[in-house]
Amino acid sequence: MTDSSENLPLFSNVSAEFERGLDATVRLRPDSSLSAAINVWGEFLEETGKSIHTVKAFTADLRLLGKFVGSGQDIHAIGTYDLKNFLDWMLNGRGVPCSPKTYSRRVTSIKAFFRWLAETNVLVDNPATSVPQQTVLSPLPEVLYADEVDAVLEAGEAMRVGRKPDARPYTLLSLLLHTGIKKSECLAIHLNQIDLISEEGPTLFVRYSDVRKRYRERKIPLAPNWITAYREYMAQISPGERLFPYSPRRLEYFLEDIGNAAHLKKHLSFNMCRWTSALIDYRNGMDKNKIRQKLGISKIQWREVGNKLDRLAMSAN
Repeated sequence: MTDSSENLPLFSNVSAEFERGLDATVRLRPDSSLSAAINVWGEFLEETGKSIHTVKAFTADLRLLGKFVGSGQDIHAIGTYDLKNFLDWMLNGRGVPCSPKTYSRRVTSIKAFFRWLAETNVLVDNPATSVPQQTVLSPLPEVLYADEVDAVLEAGEAMRVGRKPDARPYTLLSLLLHTGIKKSECLAIHLNQIDLISEEGPTLFVRYSDVRKRYRERKIPLAPNWITAYREYMAQISPGERLFPYSPRRLEYFLEDIGNAAHLKKHLSFNMCRWTSALIDYRNGMDKNKIRQKLGISKIQWREVGNKLDRLAMSAN
C-alpha cells in the first residue's frame, strides 16, 4: 500500500507566510518589470502583517533602485553588478546625503526583496546574495561631560542670581538635564502637569493630546533644587497656563546664552541635554528599562538608544 504522504502537495508543510508569498508571485515572471515586482512585494508585506511604515520604507528603497536601473527593467536582468553599482551611486554619486542607518536599511530591503523572488522561484538565482550586509554604526550624539555639566549649570545659576535675576535659563536647563524630555514635550508642559505635593514626591506628568502617542505618557520625578528655581521663575514670570510660554526658538536662545556664558565649545541644545540626562542615569546605574520608560521610547527604539549609551559610557571621561 502506498504511503499517503506521497500524495501530499509539494508545499503542504510550508508556513502560511510562505504560501502567501507563493500566491503573490503567481502574477510575476522573470521578465516582469521591477516596478510590477515591487508592487506585488508591497502587497505581500502588508498581507503578512508588516506595519505600513515598514512597507513604505522598503518599497521606497526598491523604487530608488528603479530610478537607477530603470523601473521597467526585467527583474531577471538585474545582476549583482547592478546592485553594487546602485549602492555606490547612492553613497557617492547621487548627491543626496545617505546616513549610515538609511544605507543599512536599503541594503536590507534589497536583500529581502531578491531573496523573496528567489525563494518563491520567480528568479533562479539571487543577485543580492553576495551584496554585503553592512552593520553601520550611526554617529554618536554629542553630550556634555561632567565638567561641562557643572559649567553650564553654574552659568545658568549666575543668570538666576545676577544683578538682573532671570530664572528662565536655569529653570529650563535644569529641567532638561534632570528629566531628559524632548523639545516638543517641554513646549507642551502645562502647569497642571507639575505636582509638587504628590505622595511620590514632586512629579512631572508628560502628557500627549494625540491619542496615538498616549503610550509615551509618563511620570518623572523632579529634583529638589529644580523646585526652588521653579518657584523663583513663577514669581518672576507668572507664565499663565504653559510652563514655558515661548517659541521653540526663544527656548533655544536660552540654551545658547548659557552655552556662551559657560564658554562651551559645543552647541548646547535640547537633544544634547536629553542624551546627557540619559547618560547620567546610565552611568549612575539606573535600570535600563527605567531609563527607557523615563525617555518615553519603545523597546524597539531602545535597541539603538541603549547601544549608543553603551558606546557613550565607554567613550565618556
